[in-house]
Amino acid sequence: MPKFCANLTWLFTERPFIERIGAAAEAGFDAVEVLFPYDTNAQEIVNALSLHQMPMALINCPPPNYTGGDQGWAAVPGLEARFERDFARALRYARTLGAKHLHIMSGVAEGADAKATLLRNLRCAVAEAPDQSLTIEPINSETMPGYFLSEFDLGREIVETIAAPNLRLQFDTFHAAKITGDVLGTWARMREVTAHVQVAQITDRGEPDRQAFDYPAFFDQLDAEGYSGWVSGEYKPRRTTEEGLGWIMQG
Repeated sequence: MPKFCANLTWLFTERPFIERIGAAAEAGFDAVEVLFPYDTNAQEIVNALSLHQMPMALINCPPPNYTGGDQGWAAVPGLEARFERDFARALRYARTLGAKHLHIMSGVAEGADAKATLLRNLRCAVAEAPDQSLTIEPINSETMPGYFLSEFDLGREIVETIAAPNLRLQFDTFHAAKITGDVLGTWARMREVTAHVQVAQITDRGEPDRQAFDYPAFFDQLDAEGYSGWVSGEYKPRRTTEEGLGWIMQG
C-alpha cells in the first residue's frame, strides 16, 4: 500500500486549518501537505505536526495563495529578483516545517524567454538549496490558463536539462488526464523523474476511487514498481472529507 498524504488545502476544510493535521492523522494518512501555509504561524504548524507525529510532505513556492495572487513567476521574464526573494522566504518555511518537497510554480508566461527564465531560476534554486527536494508540476491550461509548464514532456526536458539530484517532477493524475488523456502512459514516461504523486478522480476531481479511473489498480502498480514516495489526495470531496475516505482503505 502506498504512503498516503492528505492535501490540507483541499481536505478537511470543515475544520480550522490547524485541526486538519490531527484529522488527517486520525483518518490514517501518513503525511500532510499544504499549498500555501504562509498565513499561519510556522511554529504553530510545527507544534501540531509534532503532536500528531505527521511529516509535512510538500508546500508551494511562491508564498501568495489562490485568492487573487499570481500562480508563481519562476518562468516570468523580468521577475527574477522577486523569484529570488520569495524563494528564500519559501525555503525558510519549508525548512522550519520539515517539508520534504518544495514545489516551484512557473506562473503565466510563454515562449523561449520564459523557458530560459525558468531554467535560470531553477539553476539558482537547486544551487541555493542542495539539501532541499524541489519539484515542478505540469498543470493543465484549462485549470490554469496560460500557465507556462503545461506539458509533461516539457517538464521532463527541464528536469533533465537542469540535471540536479534535488529537482524532480510532481505527477498529478488529474492534470495528466487533462493534458494527455493517458494517465498510465504518461506515468510510464515520467516515473523515472517523479518524486511526488498527487491523485484525484479524472472526471470531477473528486475522490480517487474506482469510477472513471481505477485507482486501487494504480496504487497496486505503484507498489509493484517500487515507488516509495507519497501519494497525496488533492481532490474536492463530493460530500464531507470523512465520508469519502474509503479510497484509502482500497489502496
